[in-house]
Amino acid sequence: MPHTLYLNYNGNAEEAINFYKDNLNGTLVSLQRFGDTPMPGNEKDKDKIMHAVLDLQGFIIMFSDGNDEHKVTFGDNFSIALDFKSESEMEKAFHAMSAGGQVTMPLQDTFWGARFGMCTDKFGVNWMFNMDKNQQQ
Repeated sequence: MPHTLYLNYNGNAEEAINFYKDNLNGTLVSLQRFGDTPMPGNEKDKDKIMHAVLDLQGFIIMFSDGNDEHKVTFGDNFSIALDFKSESEMEKAFHAMSAGGQVTMPLQDTFWGARFGMCTDKFGVNWMFNMDKNQQQ
């Protein structure tokens, strides 16, 4: 199962992306702003980063900006993102990792074509679970 570091920012994710890209010889794989999505939101957040992917010579880092409803606190501004090929494997891992912790987004189908969920484990570590629907076995 591939894993990725997911970093969250308070409105300056794009600046961080460019800093890491320029200084670590990275390649911007994708960038989507809140205003580019079908999700409802504040007009003032439309240019913030909803999701971006940076490839640092094989090490993937994903980025997102918080908003007024989800302020980012540095120290807990990261998640470990796991990518699954099997829904049953993902559900088993999700339920095990969330036991004794907190489900922050139940596993669900998303508008970007994946099944996705998030939890914080009993140690306070944030986890993201993803399975692209076209990769399901």
